[in-house]
Amino acid sequence: MLVSRSLGVAAIGVALSLAAGCGQGGDDGGAKRTATPPTVASSTATPVPTAPPRFQAQVKPVTAQLLKHSWRKGCPVPLADLRVIEMPYWGMDGKAHTGGRLVVNAEATGPLTKVFGKLYALRYPIRRMEPVDAYKGSDYDSIEADNTSAFNCRAVTGGTGWSRHSYGLAVDVNPCENPYVDSDGHIDHKDCVKFGDRKRRDPGVIHAGDKVVKAFAGIGWGWGGDWNGIKDYQHFSSSGR
Repeated sequence: MLVSRSLGVAAIGVALSLAAGCGQGGDDGGAKRTATPPTVASSTATPVPTAPPRFQAQVKPVTAQLLKHSWRKGCPVPLADLRVIEMPYWGMDGKAHTGGRLVVNAEATGPLTKVFGKLYALRYPIRRMEPVDAYKGSDYDSIEADNTSAFNCRAVTGGTGWSRHSYGLAVDVNPCENPYVDSDGHIDHKDCVKFGDRKRRDPGVIHAGDKVVKAFAGIGWGWGGDWNGIKDYQHFSSSGR
């Protein structure tokens, strides 16, 4: 009787062991399963291009600190009659740039804002636009940097009288691409000599009757490219001189 009970217990133990073995092995005979990682879909979204800033100009008073190199006592226009126009412009890199600053006569702010608004709409490229004080008042250094500027209390080039820049009533646009050329064809700035060839069509080069000349003509300003003898292709002024 004792032997029968022992055999029964042993049989039950064997059966349980076999059942456990079948549960662990499953249909693949106990082979280890490997989990398949989830598939991650790649992004196909196209970046949305950022719209260029709208042309918005702000006209602000100037300070003696802002013009510490370009204005001094004895200049033909007082500080109170000057303003700085802050506006965006299209760069030579084909991108819109903010923070352009042009110091001009207060009476010219409206007309010049109109001109540069047109040039912005046309995406006419400008190398840079900052007060000549960024170059310590040096017209030569400002041209070397190809800087578009306006006010600078100085004598007319090659003379002793006041330049129209001294009144804030003249603007030099891309002065390297549009150089000052002596009557003998001489150009002071070596990097700008190639632009003595006015058949060039480089970005920023101004030609007779083009969109830049017409924009300034629209406010009654003349162009130095129309002068006889000496040519000042960068120069626009209220008097035409």
